[in-house]
Amino acid sequence: MSETPDPEVIELASKVFDLARTGDADALAAYVDAGVPANLTNDKGDSLVMLAAYHGHAAAVSALLARGADADRANDRVQTPLAGAVFKGEDAVVRALLDGGANPEAGTPSALDTARMFGKAELVELFGSR
Repeated sequence: MSETPDPEVIELASKVFDLARTGDADALAAYVDAGVPANLTNDKGDSLVMLAAYHGHAAAVSALLARGADADRANDRVQTPLAGAVFKGEDAVVRALLDGGANPEAGTPSALDTARMFGKAELVELFGSR
């Protein structure tokens, strides 16, 4: 049985995904506090954390993780927010994700593998110390 999604729900979800992309931590927190799932994903499996991380918004990542979002939730391509942050060179996001419990060995490629691939020795060392 297939239901047609409510256009208002689709519009709200789009707005929340845009907030993650633009890093509006306060608005994201308010929406999650009001009942939007912290692990909401789009049609590609990208979570709010993934979008905030990939776009370099450490405060938004921290706000979502503080509200129960999964730091290791992989998208449909088995990519994790931490690996994306390593790929993009977002050091503040890497730290926020690690502080939120992200596993450097989760995903394919993992954040650890990504750090090795790009010669980021400081991150390989950091991940190894966890």
